[in-house]
Amino acid sequence: MKIAVAGTGYVGLSISVLLAQHNEVWPVDILPEKVALLAARKSPIADKEIEQYLVEKPLNLHPTTDAAAAYTGADIIVISTPTNYDPKKNYFDTSSVEAVLALAGQYAPDATVIIKSTVPVGYTASVREKFSNPHILFSPEFLREGHALYDNLYPSRIVVGCPAGDEALAARAHAFAALLQQGAIKQDVDTLFPGLTEAEAIKLFANTYLALRVAYFNELDTYAQVRGLNTRDIIDGVCLDPRIGSHYNNPSFGYGGYCLPKDTKQLLANYNDVPQNLMQAIVDSNATRMDFIAEQVLAREPKAVGIYRLTMKAGSDNFRQSSIQGVMRRLRAEGVPLVIYEPTLKEDTFYGDCVEKDLARFKATCDVILANRAAPELADVAEKVYTRDLYSRD
Repeated sequence: MKIAVAGTGYVGLSISVLLAQHNEVWPVDILPEKVALLAARKSPIADKEIEQYLVEKPLNLHPTTDAAAAYTGADIIVISTPTNYDPKKNYFDTSSVEAVLALAGQYAPDATVIIKSTVPVGYTASVREKFSNPHILFSPEFLREGHALYDNLYPSRIVVGCPAGDEALAARAHAFAALLQQGAIKQDVDTLFPGLTEAEAIKLFANTYLALRVAYFNELDTYAQVRGLNTRDIIDGVCLDPRIGSHYNNPSFGYGGYCLPKDTKQLLANYNDVPQNLMQAIVDSNATRMDFIAEQVLAREPKAVGIYRLTMKAGSDNFRQSSIQGVMRRLRAEGVPLVIYEPTLKEDTFYGDCVEKDLARFKATCDVILANRAAPELADVAEKVYTRDLYSRD
């Protein structure tokens, strides 16, 4: 079976590698350098399992920038292009998805089209009408940065949304789910086939709940800091309740990354005239947390603040919408000099701030070092480090 995958970020590349174990897969990207890396069996993103599979597995993979070559004759086209939240429109920018839908209609009008990009609730139904394409489905992804392929190999669940009562399209949905099951190592994966719009809602509500947990334990930590209490003692006691559990409970500078900031805001926008209090509070809580962290740093009256890593998580090379950048914006507004240590940056500056590539000089230059996640290489300057990482994990 020929499968084309539009986009080679975490979602697109992990699904490409997963499906290329048993199918002919054509990952498509507009960046030649990413395609060249894939052609050389090198991953353009940091992901242990993707890097391993590209080297060790006999994958039937054909990376290309040529959309016509990829889409022509494809049985399935997976869309995994970025959909960033646009605060002015109060809506995801879905232009990249619609560009691929237009190409799919041109080169493979009979192909099953699977949207995996995160979209607003109700979007897939609207584009089925706009493009007069009866073969469009929506399948949300539930991946972690740096562990995207692992989460496809051992999925928590598989969800493929399709319209109720359409038996032909339901058969296509089941066929796609079977391909995901075939590529996975985990057996007996829970698999759901809700309506298109319900599938979209599953993604946004799942990520907003995760953001809620992050915000909750961050506010617990803020309370403990202000009251002079031991945060970890409180969290350990709270989380021994099996109804609460000890996952997603490590304080941080706020939630960030590819999904949580934009998905929470999109879900809030989808509420429109629907009564709510909690969804707005989650978004507001994250901003309040970043304000608090900045205030804690400013209280130390630093001459130069070091930013240890821009990335969101250990083992990741992504720092888009990272929470530490929210804190940095607040410190810049107060005129505090910032020095950044981020090995993945090639530039000498980042938004006007100095990038120091030598870790020893970085440590010596800064009197306060911000670290969203603690690291052993900062142990010798522990007295300078400000972090809320209590468990040395994400």
